[in-house]
Formats: sequence, structure tokens, C-alpha cells
Amino acid sequence: MAVRTGERAPEFELEVSRGERVRLSDFRGRSNVLLVFHPFAFTPVCEDEARDLQENLESFRNAQTEIVFVSCDPAPARQAWKEALGAEYVFASDFWAHGAAAKAYGVFNERNGAPHRGTFLIDKDGNVIWSLVKISDEYRSELVPESLEALGRSE
Repeated sequence: MAVRTGERAPEFELEVSRGERVRLSDFRGRSNVLLVFHPFAFTPVCEDEARDLQENLESFRNAQTEIVFVSCDPAPARQAWKEALGAEYVFASDFWAHGAAAKAYGVFNERNGAPHRGTFLIDKDGNVIWSLVKISDEYRSELVPESLEALGRSE
């Protein structure tokens, strides 16, 4: 079962690039985190979501929120895709231990070895203040507007 709004967010540690990792605890007390799991890099729906997040990055940063965009693709593939998209937020890899963060958040799809589309807005204290999980492989049109609305309510 996926982590729900109102629950404590599980700690995660994910590879960004060789020698660089990102952890939930890195943000505690200083910024909110929009943790966005998606199935695969270099795919159309995931690309649309990545671009939507980039287009709204200033709004998230104005709300003291950092985005961590996660799939089980290896870190070098994540960084190549980030560069190709021109994204300016964190692209992290849940490659090894395979899917550990997605499993902790209850969004790992054992059938295809990739995360479902799980989104968790985590406040500075480490609590989930908004979440959205889509099992089907469809675009999350509510991803940006609803998470920004939740941030507005939490101020």
C-alpha cells in the first residue's frame, strides 16, 4: 500500500551521479520535497511530466520546494535524459538496491520492475502533505496544479 497523506515520509537515499546521492534528510528543516516516481526515462508520458515540472520550477522554488524525479533507470541514463531535456531539478536513480525507495513508498510495480506514477509532497518536517498515485500509465495532469495548491494551503 502506498504512503498516504498525513503519514511520515520514509527516508530515501538515491544516486544522482557517481559519488553524488540525495536523501530526504538533506532537505529536513530547510525545504519541502516533491518526490515524483515515474516508470522509465526517455518515454513520452514521463517526458511530458518532466517538462511540466521544469516549466513550473520557479513556482515550486518560490514555495520552498525542491523536486526529486525518480525512476529505476541507472544514474548515467537519468543524467543523460536530464541534460537532453534541459531540466534544472534533481533526477535520481532507484536502480540499486533495485526499487528500494519505490518499495518504501508502496509504488513499486513488481510486474515490470519499475515504479508506478507515485507523487509525494513532503513538508520540511518529513510529513506527506499531499499524494497522488496512478497505477495506469497515464499522464498526471493534476501533478503540478494540485501539489502547488497543497503548498499554498500549508503556508
